[in-house]
Order: sequence, then C-alpha cells, then structure tokens
Amino acid sequence: MRRGVIYSLLRPALFRIDAEKAHGLALKALKHAPTSRPPAFAPSLATRVAGIDFANPVGMAAGFDKDGEVPDALLGLGFGFAEVGSITPLPQSGNPKPRLFRLVEDRAVINRMGFNNGGAQAAVDRLEARLGRPGVVGINIGANKDSPDRVADYATMARLMAPLAGYLAVNISSPNTPGLRALQDESALTGLLDAVIEARGAVCGEDGPPIFLKVAPDLEPADVDAISRIAMDRKLGALIVSNTTISRPPLSSPHAGESGGLSGAPLRDLAQQRLRDFRKATGGAMPLVGVGGIATAEDAWARIRAGASLVQLYSAMVYEGPGIAKAIAKGLERLMKRDGFATVAEAVGTE
Repeated sequence: MRRGVIYSLLRPALFRIDAEKAHGLALKALKHAPTSRPPAFAPSLATRVAGIDFANPVGMAAGFDKDGEVPDALLGLGFGFAEVGSITPLPQSGNPKPRLFRLVEDRAVINRMGFNNGGAQAAVDRLEARLGRPGVVGINIGANKDSPDRVADYATMARLMAPLAGYLAVNISSPNTPGLRALQDESALTGLLDAVIEARGAVCGEDGPPIFLKVAPDLEPADVDAISRIAMDRKLGALIVSNTTISRPPLSSPHAGESGGLSGAPLRDLAQQRLRDFRKATGGAMPLVGVGGIATAEDAWARIRAGASLVQLYSAMVYEGPGIAKAIAKGLERLMKRDGFATVAEAVGTE
C-alpha cells in the first residue's frame, strides 16, 4: 500500500491529537524507521545551486526537524535536501503551549513556537555523526530570545555549524522571537552578514558552505531592494523566500485568530509574489528558494517558472503525508516534459 493511501487512512486519528504532539509522533516514527538511502530520480531533476548538487529541487523547510534528528530519514522520503533548525546557541523551551495549530478548513498552520530547540551542542553531536552520508543538509541558525547580543549568537552558530552544513541558512524572519525581524533592516543586516561571513571563514577558510538568507513575506518594496542589494554585495548563495506571514487573509478555521506565523495554502499567493519581487530586484543574478503554500507539483512548477531554483515545503506534509516529496518530484518531471524543458535550471524564471 502506498504511503499516501496509508496516511489518508491515519490522518483522521492524527488530527484528533494536539498538533505539537502529533508532530512529535512523526519525528519518533522517522527516527525508528529503517534507514534508507535517498531514492534515485530522473537526471533531468538534478540541479546545481550555489555550487551544491541537488538530486531534485524539492526540499524540506526548516521547522520540521528543529534539532537535526532525522535529516537522513527525510532524504529517504525523497526530499532533494533537508533543512534542519532553527538551532540556537543555548537550549530554549520556546513559547508557552499551545503554540501550534492546524487550520484544517484552510489547509494551513499557525505556529508561535519561538525557536524551541535543544541547543547547538546536541545538534553538533548528531550532525557530526552523519558526516559522509549522501544528500544535502542545510542548517538553519538563529539567536536565543534573551541574548544580549544576537549578532554574536549568529556568529557563534556559523562557527559551530559551517563545518557540518551543506549550506547555512540565516533566519532573521521568524515572527515568533520579539525584535528578530528588525535584523532585516539595512544597517542591521549588513553587520549581521559580515559577522556570519567572518565566522564561517574563520573555521572553513574559502571552502565554507554558502550562506542562504531567509526573509519574511511581509516586506515593503524598499526592503526588498535593500536586502537584494546587500545579498548580492555579500555574495550570498541564495535567498529563501519566504518565512511565515503575520498577515491574515480571509480564513475559515476557528483557529484563525491565533497569533503567530501563518503557513500553508493561504500563504501561496503572497509568497509567490514576493518571489517575483526578489527576482526582479536581483535581476535574476541571485538564486532564490521558493517557500510558502507549495502543496502540489503545479505549485512547485509555478514557483520555479517565477524564479525559484529550489522549492521547500513543510505545512503541506501535514495534510498530504510523507509521500509528498516523491509525488511533487515526479510531477515536476512530467511538467518539464510537457513544457519542453530538459533541466530545472532551464525553466527558472521563464513565466
């Protein structure tokens, strides 16, 4: 029986469980599943971004595997890459529970987790143990909520994680750590990226992993232009567009009024437009990772045609189950053939 069929049978029971507890069960299931190598995909799906070779362009976004517990299990499900984190220097419990809500009627999720994770050292131990295994694992780094110097936190995380990461994702766009998004301001962002780049160089020299910057969808045009200019000036590997939104389009769920970041289907159009904005602002010179509301191969294809070299998802797996990565990858192969593209890279930005 296929994974999708099994999950459709299990989903009603899972949805009767608190969302965060269900997430914990999913992590346990993956930790205890037999280890499998990443599946093979059509050569046409392979793509190279920021000097990294990806077997397919469909990745797991940060937030699912906060502590780097199951990256290889995710790669075994067919994700072309897995981004773990956000990880902070010190362990922190995050915001008070409940803090994760399924908006079933809207096929959405609201979270206000607050960078809950077990801290850098525990993650380093796990990620060191997987070195040498196949597959791309990005590490999403953050700052502790009560840190007196958040820039120093990011520098610390860059030093610790650069030797272990396929790429480093600098997350300054979560709405659930007060003041964090202020680091997207032009002067603050410049200082932050300079500190991260210096820290990466201190441990890896010129051979360190590329730095990806994760931005919010709730940006003004001037912000998009400034971030794009700084990212290109600092020669970042990519921009991840985007994180969850604090905006609220019309929603049907009784949880619609919960505070936190909204993800899933209602974010799709906003995230797609913000991707177009960054594509225009960078002139196509900066690789983009499209995130937000991607649930089908058609969604992923639209994001690639709009300018994304890679795509990521998380909330959609809550509704579609663990077979979603393979399904989207196979669907992309079909759509590429339909539209006459031999590679993913050929299709990027061709809408």
